[in-house]
Amino acid sequence: MARTLPLEGVLVADFSRVLAGPYATMLLADLGATVVKVERPGSGDDTRSWGPPWTETSSAYFESLNRGKHSVALDLTDERDREAAVELARRADVLVENHRPGSLERFGLGYESLRADNPGLLYVSISGFGRTEGAELAGYDFVVQAVGGLMSITGQPDGPPTKVGVAVVDVLTGKDAALGVLAALRQRESTGTGQHIEVNLLSSLLSGLVNQVGSFLATGDSPERMGNRHPSIAPYETLRCEDASLAVAVGNDEQFRRLTETLGLVGMAEDARFATNADRVHNREELVAELENVLGARPAAAWQQRLQRVGIACGQVNDLSGAVRYAESLGLVPTLSHEGGESPGVRNPIGLSESGHARPTAPPRLGEHTTEILDWLFGRGTPPAAPEPESRSRDLTGSGMDIHPI
Repeated sequence: MARTLPLEGVLVADFSRVLAGPYATMLLADLGATVVKVERPGSGDDTRSWGPPWTETSSAYFESLNRGKHSVALDLTDERDREAAVELARRADVLVENHRPGSLERFGLGYESLRADNPGLLYVSISGFGRTEGAELAGYDFVVQAVGGLMSITGQPDGPPTKVGVAVVDVLTGKDAALGVLAALRQRESTGTGQHIEVNLLSSLLSGLVNQVGSFLATGDSPERMGNRHPSIAPYETLRCEDASLAVAVGNDEQFRRLTETLGLVGMAEDARFATNADRVHNREELVAELENVLGARPAAAWQQRLQRVGIACGQVNDLSGAVRYAESLGLVPTLSHEGGESPGVRNPIGLSESGHARPTAPPRLGEHTTEILDWLFGRGTPPAAPEPESRSRDLTGSGMDIHPI
């Protein structure tokens, strides 16, 4: 039986640029949607110039977000190009955009004007701060990390507020946008009508702060920076070994007992200072001192092996090279090769046993498919090629360990 892709036949008109929107549409392309990326002639998506590092055709930044897409270069101030853009939107199942409010309306590409001709359209608007009082504010991930409180809880207690090492707010928002599309597609199956889907960076961040926001709402007090420590669990932090740091996450009293027994700390689990998680959080400094006194006698790799054997969640602090190698050592498939491209990419993390993912094609050169797309839109050619399934599925389920992220 031939394999089919979950979003086979879904056409996405991608009017977004930078990260959140392109990340969302790349996820949709991975799942089988045909994505047509509309770019400015001459310069294209901003991230095409965000380097180093560079690949043979573009920037590594751009290529990390745009595999599996068709690129068409359109100048919306040009009448014929604008006509093509509107026609693409009329045929699309999904339109994704992150322009300033009112920008696309000037070109006949606003939601209200498009839904009249395409009532089934799912129109996704991504903004920094919503469409009301914050509509005119420019939204970049770094700024949202600052105003959204993430930097206030990131970094060492005696250091400055610190951003996360990747544009995590954009990534969260991109995933929210893709999730909204999937939900709206499901509803359209029964109603036949589309809708306007709105996500913004600040709301996605606040939602993603989960327990930290929950702590503030419960107490009225804003959490503070704790470095690698967890505000509600101990030990849940990096601990010094002989040669490196080991991240250790102990989520309950039984795990703590196993940890102390493996370290040879007889009776520590019954010590009144450490018997319960609340006790351990209250006496964290003494706890860490006793644990590090033992851990310091052996290398981190040796402790990782011993502790993992008894079911303790732990691991050395890797750089990205080590992270990829570690994933591969667990039988995962973290990277992929683009068909027709030189640079590798990060594999979509969703494992689908029956349908799998689309065969990954290289991120497009600027305007690579302009002629093909225009011929189709003006009745002279065929639709853009739909994604094909990978030849075989990948096992992304990992090692079978019981993992409880906190």
